[in-house]
Amino acid sequence: MNDRQDPYAQDPYGRQPQVHGYDAYGQPVYRPDAPERVYDVYGQPVQPAQQQPQQGYGYEGQGGYDPYAQPQPQQLHEQHQFYEPQQQPAQQTQQQEWIPRQAGAPAHEAGEEPREERHEPSPKVPGQAPAPDYRTEQFSFIEEPDEDSEDVIDWLKFSESRTERRDERKRKGRNRVVALVVVLVLALGGAAAYMWWAGSGDKEGAATASGAQKRDVIVVHLRTTQGGGSSTALLVDNETTKKGTTVLLPNALAVAKDGGGSTTLGKSVQDDGTGATRDALNTLLGADIKGSWRLDTPYLENLVELVGGIALDTDTDVPGAKPGDSPVVHKGTAQNLGGQMAVSYATYRASGEDPGKQLVRFGQVMQAVLKKLSGDPAAATRTMESLAQIPDPSLSVEQLGASLARLATLAKAGAYDTTALPVQTDGTLGDQATGKVVKDVLGGTVKDTGGKNATPRVSVKNATGAKGASGTAQVTLVNGGYTVVDAGTAGTADAASAVTYADDRREADAKEVAKTLGLPAGAVKKGTGAANADVTVVLGKDYKS
Repeated sequence: MNDRQDPYAQDPYGRQPQVHGYDAYGQPVYRPDAPERVYDVYGQPVQPAQQQPQQGYGYEGQGGYDPYAQPQPQQLHEQHQFYEPQQQPAQQTQQQEWIPRQAGAPAHEAGEEPREERHEPSPKVPGQAPAPDYRTEQFSFIEEPDEDSEDVIDWLKFSESRTERRDERKRKGRNRVVALVVVLVLALGGAAAYMWWAGSGDKEGAATASGAQKRDVIVVHLRTTQGGGSSTALLVDNETTKKGTTVLLPNALAVAKDGGGSTTLGKSVQDDGTGATRDALNTLLGADIKGSWRLDTPYLENLVELVGGIALDTDTDVPGAKPGDSPVVHKGTAQNLGGQMAVSYATYRASGEDPGKQLVRFGQVMQAVLKKLSGDPAAATRTMESLAQIPDPSLSVEQLGASLARLATLAKAGAYDTTALPVQTDGTLGDQATGKVVKDVLGGTVKDTGGKNATPRVSVKNATGAKGASGTAQVTLVNGGYTVVDAGTAGTADAASAVTYADDRREADAKEVAKTLGLPAGAVKKGTGAANADVTVVLGKDYKS
């Protein structure tokens, strides 16, 4: 069917409408001879308006269309309509092109009510898609409150918080599981460590006791201002085993003298002083003595008073100064002693009594003082400062206070002992006693105080039967650069001389000692020697002085 057979496409006046173009929405634009087929930019048909004699728009002198010409108000029709053709002058050509133009708001006279826009549906054209029927409400975007939106937001917040709480519970649960596993592992490890310690603790303790340990050692000399005499002890703080010990040194102990030879400890304190005595003890015992503390009897009296007196078990009565006077100190258990009583008891030795008895009493007083002394280093230092002593250059008041405070802590805890270093009648050290005290308490043979290149200590024991053999050997060794320790005599023996060493590092020193004394190389052998010496020499019948 063509356009002429389409009743909707037929012009009622018998004119065939012709398509002139298409608008922005794809709708056909017909020639002005078919105004019912003209559509505006919104797809709505434009009704033809009654022609009125108006002045047309056109180019000047030609009657053409002037796009810049301004239309008159009465020339405007309803909104979305096209301008109708005007009667053109005779000189203009017919069939002039009509260009659709959207009009603005319809003009109206003053006082005239504006006319409502009416949009009629365009007639359907066969084969042509129907024009979209747009409505104003379709382009309205009105925010209508949703009464359920608040509930939705609350539900989302609740769901999110519940999820977070669930995740938090899971995390805490995992942390508790991990903590429980760690506790179980530590408990099992502790149980295993305890079982191991219970099985091998004693062995380890014994090995530690005999091994290298950290010790703090000072020497104290109690000097009697009336009548002379002195008592010497070593105060040992074993930081490894957490034990304290007072080692009592008899005045008869033989020590080396500067320049060679030997002397007793008592004479060394009186004649050589604290410095030389400390060096002699270091050489003899191999102990690293840090400093010396000279404690004269008036200072001991003041010290006891400063700590508030002491209490101890006395083993004898200490008589008064004059015959018939009451005892200064009574024998008994837990006797309370003031300063003067403590000095009397520490220095008392009955007529004909073994010197070791008096030395034990001095040890009792020292341990009792440590129990009463403060364990605070600052407080202990203030107590030492109150004595107004002149300190030895080797040990300042602060150092002395710190050392005594540590010993006081051990004494209060019951980790403190007092022992004596036994010596033979000639002042030499017994083998069994020196092995226990020197090794276990002082660590003399374990700790290498001088290193491999230090001057070796040589112990000389005379077994030749000749009295002067020992002195000659000592002089020879001192001239050879050795430090000599007099080990006394061993009586007459038929055995040959022997030079022994316990440490393999001292083998060369032992061979040199034998060569210096003129002994054969076969006399040198590895074995147990004196505990306070690196090389031990026993002079036999083959020694020629």
